[in-house]
Amino acid sequence: MRISTKGRYALRMLVYLATKPDDEFVSLKEIAENQKISKKYLEQIVPMLNKSGILRTNRGNKGGYMLAKKPACFTVGDVLRATEGSLAPIACLEYPENDCPRKELCSTLYIWEGLYKTVNEYLDSITIEDIVKHDTSSEGDDYCI
Repeated sequence: MRISTKGRYALRMLVYLATKPDDEFVSLKEIAENQKISKKYLEQIVPMLNKSGILRTNRGNKGGYMLAKKPACFTVGDVLRATEGSLAPIACLEYPENDCPRKELCSTLYIWEGLYKTVNEYLDSITIEDIVKHDTSSEGDDYCI
């Protein structure tokens, strides 16, 4: 499994938004400049996050983007599923019901099911708030001698 730049950039965008006041919309230009991500690329990511209920948008003079809920309400898994689609390691696990005609004969299915379960549990255990706290807890640890 490989996470694309869409997933990685979406996480960076949301972590940045999580550091802003709850009532403040942030422009895409500001996010792009702060995160060193192309504004055009962020424009492709925003609809996915909007559709999944992760972002709120506001048009106009005070327009921009903010998290739709508190950072503790969104997990890394939520964000990656919104931007990457299924996190299943094989096609037959992409849907709730495995309808593969070979599933009863597949001697390796349990491996992929275990991997899928582990990946989802891990990614669903980390919230955007956790990432922000981790970032702020490591501030000041950079030093040179």
